[in-house]
Amino acid sequence: MLNPEHSLIPYQVSAVPEGPWLVFAPHADDETYGMGGSLLKASDEGVATHLVVLTDGALGGDSENLTDIRKKEVQRAADVLGIASVQCWDEPDRGLNQSEKLLSKVVHTIEDLKPASVFFPGPLEIHPDHRAAAQLIWAALQSMANADKPRAYAYEISVQNPVNIFIDITSQRECKEQAMAAYASQNSENNYEELVLSLDKGRTFSLPTEVSHAEGFYHFSEADLGLSLREVTHRIIDLYF
Repeated sequence: MLNPEHSLIPYQVSAVPEGPWLVFAPHADDETYGMGGSLLKASDEGVATHLVVLTDGALGGDSENLTDIRKKEVQRAADVLGIASVQCWDEPDRGLNQSEKLLSKVVHTIEDLKPASVFFPGPLEIHPDHRAAAQLIWAALQSMANADKPRAYAYEISVQNPVNIFIDITSQRECKEQAMAAYASQNSENNYEELVLSLDKGRTFSLPTEVSHAEGFYHFSEADLGLSLREVTHRIIDLYF
């Protein structure tokens, strides 16, 4: 017998994870496209949220001074989303690598901000920087003592990833659209706003009818963090077989 649907996907929405939050985004816009509605919901509930943009986003278009443009865009989006602090680290776009220096920087940032929950892209994302970010943050969390380790959550950006919680963003959808509109440099490259809302809509397939849009996350257990991200991902996929 194959596993039933409810072992693969949630059939109810969840409360927002414990705060404060620290979100690691490979590029300026990933935080908004991927989990903008949840960031809005967290802000509405008094949860402090912080953002680290890992790369300079220099390859995200042909505009002059694109890195400066994207830094201004992320600040505008952060204002809409109620994000308390934004850091831009300027790692090379499409060149995000797990160096000891960068790994140490991630750990120190987590230690300084003391988030209860850390968010990073899902392991099955398409863009190599998205996957590199997931592995980087995973390695940083693994290197920390259990007493200091925040809860680990993966979020979806461009494609569906394994999820075990959904956050209802029905009430936040319009405001998420406003935040996405801040990324004019990226939205001119593709119809990202429409694609993102389609992903959010598609995530309601197993949810009650009153949920019009939802964002999916995978909450990893403490035991998961004792394994490699590759091992954990394979264990999740094995549930389908």
